[in-house]
Amino acid sequence: MPQRRPDGAGGEVLIEFVVQGNVVKVTAIDPKSGTEASIVGPASAPRSALEGAAARKLIYVLKKQRGEA
Repeated sequence: MPQRRPDGAGGEVLIEFVVQGNVVKVTAIDPKSGTEASIVGPASAPRSALEGAAARKLIYVLKKQRGEA
């Protein structure tokens, strides 16, 4: 089940973790637009580090879609 986390701009971001062996795929989802951004990292990495990286990538993707990046 995805976790919810504030995006720092008054909204929220859904975070999903999928572990496969020694790697984890982390997907950050903007519930308003449905935009997703994913990263893959080691399963041994701290969840907060993986979550932060996925959220930063989502912010980058959203800015790029708006022509700000």
